[in-house]
Amino acid sequence: MVCPDNSWQQARGIIFGSALGLTVLVAPVSSIALWLSAFLLVLFAITLWSAESLADRVNRLGWTLLGGLYIGLLVPQVAVLFAQDDGRAWVTFVFLVVMAGDSSAYFIGRRFGARKLAPELSPGKTVEGAIAYVIGSLVIGVITAVLLVLPVTMFVAATLALIMSLLGQLGDLFESLIKRAFAVKDSGELLPGHGGVLDRLDSLIFPVVFATFYLKVIHS
Repeated sequence: MVCPDNSWQQARGIIFGSALGLTVLVAPVSSIALWLSAFLLVLFAITLWSAESLADRVNRLGWTLLGGLYIGLLVPQVAVLFAQDDGRAWVTFVFLVVMAGDSSAYFIGRRFGARKLAPELSPGKTVEGAIAYVIGSLVIGVITAVLLVLPVTMFVAATLALIMSLLGQLGDLFESLIKRAFAVKDSGELLPGHGGVLDRLDSLIFPVVFATFYLKVIHS
């Protein structure tokens, strides 16, 4: 989306994001910051010798960092979540909460939506759809937590579902922000008719990161 006609810039971003993602998956947690620091040093050094103007170099560097951190650091958190105790159940919980919210927002928004939620970012989203998203996530979240026997109370399950429903919508809007900034309709062409892979993942990324943080920092 950011540099469709610059294969070198794309390659640099893909390498940076892939290296960071691999580090998240295989390196000890205590060393991830050191690996990230090393990757940044290399990326900054490469930027010095770019053929672009000085302003463009800094601008491209910013987008490379954003893409690498957004995809390379955040997306692999689903594997980190899966590796936790009851990880399979937690991943299922997150996916069902977000999917229920997405579906509720889609159908209620189309039928009753009148007030725009964020017209500059996503003209199709409505306040009514956002409320339906939260309600759908709450209902399915509590039911799923009980069925999967997650080690949390119903109140905690509802609280987690509520937070994830809000983060899911924020994640969707964040990806829309990037698309609007570059005036593109779809994030890619790998999934024709679905807007691209990132369009299918955007609402899951933030909730997965939160769930991983909750299990490793709060719940532990």
